[in-house]
Amino acid sequence: MIAIRIDRLLKAKCPRVALASVSGDVQTEVTLPALEEILRACEQKVTALADSRSVLESPAILSTRAGYKALGKDPARYRGSAEALLRRIIAGKGLPRIHAVVDIINIVSVESRLPIGLYDLAHVQGDITFRAGLAGETYKGIGKYDLNLEGLPLFADELGPHGSATSDSERTMVTTATRSVLVILVSFGGAQNLERYCQRLQSLLAEHASGTNFQHAVVE
Repeated sequence: MIAIRIDRLLKAKCPRVALASVSGDVQTEVTLPALEEILRACEQKVTALADSRSVLESPAILSTRAGYKALGKDPARYRGSAEALLRRIIAGKGLPRIHAVVDIINIVSVESRLPIGLYDLAHVQGDITFRAGLAGETYKGIGKYDLNLEGLPLFADELGPHGSATSDSERTMVTTATRSVLVILVSFGGAQNLERYCQRLQSLLAEHASGTNFQHAVVE
């Protein structure tokens, strides 16, 4: 399994940060009715709240915002991916439907309120460091413009940055050709519940994306 470490400078600014990783083999299949039902239920749990915007004040969302601020990134301009998904649901847009693997990641991100990175292992080179982006670093986000990575909490392999808690890059994106994935959950509020959400991910991937050969780890 690829080694993942947290950069000491990021850890100094965000002392409670913890990561959980899940790797495994998958089939990037279309989203079938059983998974579509889970997607709708996930959305409805948010929209059925008396005040749906209250989810934006959950501890995991607030700790992500605090982590961005500690790194010098404005969380109102660069949102954690979980917050972005929740805001889509609140706005009535619902979760995007891509394919089974991405859809599962979005479900668990909304349930956990944690940013989750998803990477095609065939395009990850060497070990991964979770660190703050440096001045001048950019990459093309998936379906987005070139992202200014300075100060952004990101994942970098031997080739450089390839994912972040806001938006992942096209270089390591998961497509219908992907056969092995690496999933990384980011918690700025500590490691509690990370094991539970790793198990949730593995269960959904096994049932709805033919997932096998799972490995998982927690890094603090």
